[in-house]
Amino acid sequence: MKATTPAISAASLALALGAALSLASAPLTAQAADNEKCYGVALKGKNDCAAGPGTTCAGTAKVDYQGNSWKYVPAGTCEKTASPTSPTGFGQLEAFKAMQKDA
Repeated sequence: MKATTPAISAASLALALGAALSLASAPLTAQAADNEKCYGVALKGKNDCAAGPGTTCAGTAKVDYQGNSWKYVPAGTCEKTASPTSPTGFGQLEAFKAMQKDA
């Protein structure tokens, strides 16, 4: 009987850990549902995650309005948000090659 106790404890621990991890990811899923990735609107070092080759995650945008870096914005507002490097002058829902800003 004592041999099964560790197995039950391990199973209980795994179940509890799985439940905790799924609860922790719920707010992130809710955030993604209410927001959209908007490319070309993040300022240098202020992007929400990976900004193309040579970057890893949040805060790695090398320049303002980098075309392959993104920030979460409220759903439906990306293409209304100004981006001086975008071909349209507004944020994009997909990465783009940034145009030169006028100096």
